[in-house]
Amino acid sequence: MTTYQVEQTPTATATASAAPAARDALPCRGSWLRLGQVFPDLRIHHAAPRTGPGWTTAAALAGDAAALEAMVALDERLGLDLYGAPTRPDVTAGFSLHRYAWPVALAFTLPWLLERRVPVLPPSRVSINRTTGELTARPAGFHCLPDDPAAGRADALVVPDRRALDAALRTALAEHFAPVLDSFRPLVRRGPRTLWGLVTDDVVDGLWYVAGLLGEEPRAVAALEALLTGDAAAAPFVGTPGFRAEGGGRARTRVSCCLYYTVRPTELCVSCPRAK
Repeated sequence: MTTYQVEQTPTATATASAAPAARDALPCRGSWLRLGQVFPDLRIHHAAPRTGPGWTTAAALAGDAAALEAMVALDERLGLDLYGAPTRPDVTAGFSLHRYAWPVALAFTLPWLLERRVPVLPPSRVSINRTTGELTARPAGFHCLPDDPAAGRADALVVPDRRALDAALRTALAEHFAPVLDSFRPLVRRGPRTLWGLVTDDVVDGLWYVAGLLGEEPRAVAALEALLTGDAAAAPFVGTPGFRAEGGGRARTRVSCCLYYTVRPTELCVSCPRAK
C-alpha cells in the first residue's frame, strides 16, 4: 500500500468478470475477496482490529497523536524514496491521509456497489497495515434492502429502498472519517471543506478504479453520480463526481488538489483541478 500513486485511474480493459458478487456467509466479505483477486496490493480481511507489528487501528489514528505521527513518519521515509528529497510536512500529512482514505473507503463502497450492502465501520472496527497493504474490518452491522437474503440477520439494518441505502453509505462514511480528519487537520493545515473534498475524491476515485478492474465501471459511475450529485450531495461531502466523456473513455476533475505538483512541479495529475 505504500506504493499507491497519488493518482489512480481505471484501466481500459477489465481484468475480472462482471458477474455479481457471490453472497458470502459474512456480509460484505464477498466484495472484499473480489477486491483482492483483481487488486492484490490491497486485501481487506473480515476480522477484528489488529495491533501487532505494522498495524495501526483507525481508533488510534483518530485519538492517539503518537500513532498518527508514526504513520506520517512512514510517508516521510516513503517521500524520500519516491522523490529523492523531503516533502513539505503538510504535504506529507496530506499524502498520508490519502493513503489511508483511498483503501478504507473501498471497505464501504465495494459492498454497496456489488452486494447492495453498507457496512457499519466506526474507527473502532478498522485497522490498517500500510507495509503489507492490508485492512481488517469487522462491521458492527450492515444496511441492506428488504429483498436481501441476509435481511433477517440480527445485525442487518434494513432500509426501504436504494435512495435510503445511499444515505446510509454517506452516513457510515461520514461517521468513520470525521474523527480521523479532526486528527489529521493540524498536520495537513487545511480546513474541513478541503479535507472533506479529499475524502470525496478518494471515495470516487477508489471505487472508479477498482470497478474498472472488475468490469463494473459503467455501473460504478452511475452509482457514484447518484450518491453525490444534486439533493443527495449532503454535507460534509464536497463537490460531485463530475464524470465526463473524454478520449474514448471517462475523466473527471478532482474536487481537491493532492499537492503532487509540490514534489513534481512539471507534472500534473490527469484530474488535477489546477489544469482547469
